[in-house]
Order: sequence, then C-alpha cells, then structure tokens
Amino acid sequence: MKTKTTLLMPFIFVLAVIISQFVLPRTKILEKPQEDPYAAFAEVMPSPIGGLEAVIKRIVYPEIAKKAGLSGKLYLLIYVDEKGQVDDVKVIKGLGGGCDEAAVKAVRESKFTPGKNSDVPVKVKLSLPITFKMR
Repeated sequence: MKTKTTLLMPFIFVLAVIISQFVLPRTKILEKPQEDPYAAFAEVMPSPIGGLEAVIKRIVYPEIAKKAGLSGKLYLLIYVDEKGQVDDVKVIKGLGGGCDEAAVKAVRESKFTPGKNSDVPVKVKLSLPITFKMR
C-alpha cells in the first residue's frame, strides 16, 4: 500500500519544476546590478591623440570591401582607462566585409587623452562612428 508521502512525490516534483522555472528567475531582478567601472560621461571626454583623423589614417580599407564596393558607417563602443589606453572595443553596429575588424584594430592601436572629472583621470566608455567611403 502506498503511503501519503509516496502519493505526494509527483506533486512535489511538479511544484519544484514550476518554482525553478518561474519563481526563481524573477528573484534575480531584485539583485543589485553590477556597477560599470567605466563612466558613460565625463566633464572632459577622452579623445584620440591627433584627432579622429589619426585613427582614420590607421585604418586599412579591406580588399574584400573594396571589391564589393562596400561603404557606410559603423559604430564602436570604446573603453578608455584613466591613462588613455584602450582597454576594450565593441562593435555596436557593424558594416561587414572586414571593415569592423579594421576599425577595431585602428582604435586599439590609437592612444587617447584620458577622460577627466574635476581634473582627475577616470575610466570612460564612448561611442565612435567611423565612415568607410570608396575614394
């Protein structure tokens, strides 16, 4: 003869699955989000040394993009530390044809003036549009 506990086991299992699928994921919303060490804005924003022209001069237009006649604008998110070094670059909106990689490489090779708040260097992230045009 089955005991009450044995009869309740399937019900308990289903209840545990429901809790794990629907209740637990919602509790993560209540957790405090991690703070980004990079500010979105600074009193003085980072800028490439030599201006944007210096970054553009470093870009090698990919052969595949040339052959395809590819042109357009891509957007990068650049993480600049308090020394002006580029820590990371992410493609926000790409162009393809090797253009994304060429732009990221050029930005990584560039040096920036650091962002500053109250004359104190800070880590800042900034968006940078780069246009590829056939000449």
